[in-house]
Formats: sequence, structure tokens, C-alpha cells
Amino acid sequence: MSGFLTGEALRAFVHALPKVELHVHLVGSASLPTVLELARRRPSAGVPTAPEALAEFFTFRDFPHFLRNYLAVTSLVRDTRDIHTLVTGLAADLAAQNARYAEVTVTPYNHLLDGMTGDDLLTGLATGRAAAKAEHGVELAWCFDIPGEKGVVAGRETVVFALRERPEGLVSFGLGGPEVGVGRAQFAPFFTRAREAGLHSVPHAGETTGPATVWSAVHDLGAERIGHGVGAYTAPALMEYLAAQGIPLEVCPTSNVRTGQFPSIAAHPIRRLLDHGVVVTLNTDDPPMFGATLDGEYLAVAETLGLTASEIARLAENAVHASFLEPASKAALVTEIKEILLQDTEHLA
Repeated sequence: MSGFLTGEALRAFVHALPKVELHVHLVGSASLPTVLELARRRPSAGVPTAPEALAEFFTFRDFPHFLRNYLAVTSLVRDTRDIHTLVTGLAADLAAQNARYAEVTVTPYNHLLDGMTGDDLLTGLATGRAAAKAEHGVELAWCFDIPGEKGVVAGRETVVFALRERPEGLVSFGLGGPEVGVGRAQFAPFFTRAREAGLHSVPHAGETTGPATVWSAVHDLGAERIGHGVGAYTAPALMEYLAAQGIPLEVCPTSNVRTGQFPSIAAHPIRRLLDHGVVVTLNTDDPPMFGATLDGEYLAVAETLGLTASEIARLAENAVHASFLEPASKAALVTEIKEILLQDTEHLA
């Protein structure tokens, strides 16, 4: 018995696994119909209002092009109703893929800059989170992140807002946006304040740059998990450090391909990271923008790398262990994953 699955058996196994999503941006999770609805409501933002044009809008030349269009979509989100719609839409999409829990990245500074009030943002998050649990059985937690391109003022305002408001479900503090020319170290004081207040450190690093950015995220920002982190693959010493310290990477393969970091899943360094013992988790980043799904990430990696059922299940377990869920919930999910694997193994036998 090889434990290798193909075709429908592989799809059924991946879908049956209870999954956790650790790297998904709230705005980037907006379904195409939702983006079209918002764009038609606010045409001045410059986001296409026809499906074909929107598909072209979401065909990215490179990371800066992606970021420009992402911020245009962000500017469509203006009030509590919009936030609630995004949260519940994400929860419905997660539930359809048997994802039970997600840590969702929210960028308060951008929303406030676009004219939304803090109360509107927080109310939309709270009502959406409650509906996600009640209507879809999906538990959501929040990561408030700094838009790095807006500098230290954004860092200061983000940590002040996060610690002053401290909404239910806020578990971590992050840093997104471009990496080139945006050093991680300048944000160290804000991460120190967030960590001292009990928030976990989960900055982006090594998405579009190399090992130096990842090292900085670890040493300067106290990273407990790293968003993307794939730039570490060229530095064996860094990979060994991440493995030894148990610092997980929130890897988003389709995102990396769609923003031009790697030409294909086959060329992605995920195998190299796994072979060096790095804790890899699979995530979608901005799923509708990239044509990605969480099930699809598992399928693409499993098929490309030729993973066994046990190895696929291990990726799902990695995400559970790397999450900031309470221990009892982690244990329950891991037990369920092992039961699904056992059922599959008995079927193959």
C-alpha cells in the first residue's frame, strides 16, 4: 500500500480534512460578485464593473501591479455593511471547503484612511464574526497588520488602534505590503508594544525578497510565524534555524505564482523547505483575486510533489499546531484529521 491518492479519491480526501487558514486578507477574500457589487456602487474607485474586465484587472504583471489593484479594491470598502459582507462571505467560502477556523488579516489603517470610522470597522467585524460561527460553523480570529508602504506613522496608528480597541478575536499583529525598500526593523517598536500586550507577532517577510528580510522579521520583530517566508529557501542556515525554532511559514503557493515570484507550483520551493524540516502551512492569501481555494492549494501541492495521504494530513496538522487556537480546540481538530487519515488508510488496505 503506497498511500498515494489520485483523481476523485484525492479530492475527496483533501475536502474531508478539517482545515485551518492562517494567511488570508479580509479585503482579498472578497468574492468576484461582491467586488462587482461594490465597484458598481462606487465607480469612482476605478475597479471594473463588468466580469470580463474584472478578470483582466485580477491578472497581475508583478507584485507592485497586484498591490495597486488590491488597494483600489480596498477603497471600495466604506462601512459596517461592507465589512460584515466580507466577513460572512469569507466564512461561507471556508465552510464550503471544510475549513473550521481562520486567522484573518485586517488592515485598519487603510480603512480609516479611506474614510471608514473605527466604530464601523469594529462593528462589522463583530457582527460578521458572530454570523460566521452561527451560520457557517466557522470560527474567525483577527490579525491587525501595518501597511508597510505607509511607513512608521501607519505602524504607530495601527498598534494604538489595536491595543485601545482590542476587539474580541484579535490574536496577532502583522506587517504587510511591499518588502523592497520597506525594512522590517523600522517597525520593531510597534511589534514590541503589541507582543508585550499579548498579541502574537506574524509579519510578512520573504514574499518578494530573500533571507535577509526573514532574518529581520525574526530578530527585529520577534516573529512567531512568518507570512510567506519562501525567500528563506536559498539559505540553508536560515531554514535550519526556522526548523529548529519551530517557526512556521504561512505559504501561499498560488499567490506566489500569480504575483510572479515563481513560474509554477512545480518551480515553487515548498519541497526544499519541507526537506529542511521547516514547518509549512498552506494558505490562500487573496483567494478570488488569485483564483485560489484552500482545497485547491492542498490539491496542487499534493499532485505536484507526489505527496502521500499521510504527508497531506501532516500539512493540515501543521496549520492547526501553528494556529493560535486554544489547546482543546487544537487537540480536537488533530484527532479528527487522524481519524480521516485512518479511514483513508483502511479504505486503501
